[in-house]
Amino acid sequence: MFARRSIYVVDDDSSMRRSMERLLRNHGFTAVVFASAAALLRHGRLEDAGCLVLDINLNGESGIALRRKLANDGATVPVIYITGNDSQANQVAAIESGCAAYLSKPFAASELIATVERACAKSA
Repeated sequence: MFARRSIYVVDDDSSMRRSMERLLRNHGFTAVVFASAAALLRHGRLEDAGCLVLDINLNGESGIALRRKLANDGATVPVIYITGNDSQANQVAAIESGCAAYLSKPFAASELIATVERACAKSA
């Protein structure tokens, strides 16, 4: 079992946040959800997270820019990107930012859970 079971989810779509929170809870995780990058930054306490699930497009904000800011601030928590706007440019930027995984919406629930488990295992 993983030492840290809290998964921080940042997505501007309320239905996506609710769905992911329910899915993660049903698989033994605690989901802490945020509607924006600013909300996550206000919360802080990244040391409590087993991994972050970041939407790449956050109502004009960038999940990739958020990841870079967190890394510049010394955060080492693994990041899984999710996006409904898959593109070669997004994939390259995500990989260059040091992500643990990149998933295009819609993705299978089992794919997200397996990816989260791998990311958490790396951060334990």
